[in-house]
Amino acid sequence: MNTQFTIQRASETDAGEIAVMVGELLTEIMRRIDVRAFNFDLPATVARLRDFLAKQHYVVFVAYDGLHNAVGFVALYESYALYAEGAFGTIPELYVRPAYRSRQVGFKLISRAKAFGATKGWKRLEVTTPPLPQFDRTLGFYRREGFSISGGRKLKLDL
Repeated sequence: MNTQFTIQRASETDAGEIAVMVGELLTEIMRRIDVRAFNFDLPATVARLRDFLAKQHYVVFVAYDGLHNAVGFVALYESYALYAEGAFGTIPELYVRPAYRSRQVGFKLISRAKAFGATKGWKRLEVTTPPLPQFDRTLGFYRREGFSISGGRKLKLDL
């Protein structure tokens, strides 16, 4: 298929469509690792995303097919660290619907994230992959896009 994809910056009105894809992403992760690692509530996620976008805590780019159906998205936020030499971007979520994988959608989303980061003067982009080995393919994607392993694992402590 030779579908043309467009990438557009999301606004608060796109929150519902993006939140549905967040649910798909989290469901896919939990199925693959066989652990209920996330609590997902669609209305709460929509409200949270609208708030993040309104306050400019999050920047989201959405990929659309030729019929303007949302097929994927990448979310970004600005982080700061001494080890990173200042401001940098973090990708908390990147998702491409399964039917659109291996069709350059992820590449286009990452390209847009890189370009956005350059305009912000970020020193780098960071992303955490879901657990391996279930997500070896995801790690391979990021490595092909120029990301390198920087060590460690993502840990959390619920408060």
